[in-house]
Amino acid sequence: MYTREQASQLRQAFWTTFGQYISPLPSADGLKVNWLNYKTGLRHVYFRMQADNKKASIAIEITHPDPEIQQLFFEQFRELRGVLESTLEEEWEWELHTTDEHGKIISRISKELAPVNLFNRDDWPALISFFKPRIIALDEFWSGAQYSFDALR
Repeated sequence: MYTREQASQLRQAFWTTFGQYISPLPSADGLKVNWLNYKTGLRHVYFRMQADNKKASIAIEITHPDPEIQQLFFEQFRELRGVLESTLEEEWEWELHTTDEHGKIISRISKELAPVNLFNRDDWPALISFFKPRIIALDEFWSGAQYSFDALR
């Protein structure tokens, strides 16, 4: 078991390592991008990567406070499901109106990898191999799909 400080240092070390590994890659549009804090340019829509001592996940999270508007965003993603899954080359889990770790209602489209442990450096290659192609594929998808959300801005 790790102290809170050790866990924080390991978490920071992993994300720094991953960030250094992926930062030279340009976006699908050829631009420099902060992969760890990916900006969709759409308020309440986030690409999130998370890992802990049991699993890792990458997700599109829709956090609009109005559940009906959140559902509109989710339905727009559902319209693009074929394009998304073709770009990702796999199916993801779709959850309308679930709760996050803070009890807030969100909608999520995600993929998990388990079992992996962020605090075990031996698992870092598996984590990097999980996150890298998926965040790149999300960027490729978003490069074209973002315009489908213009009416919801």
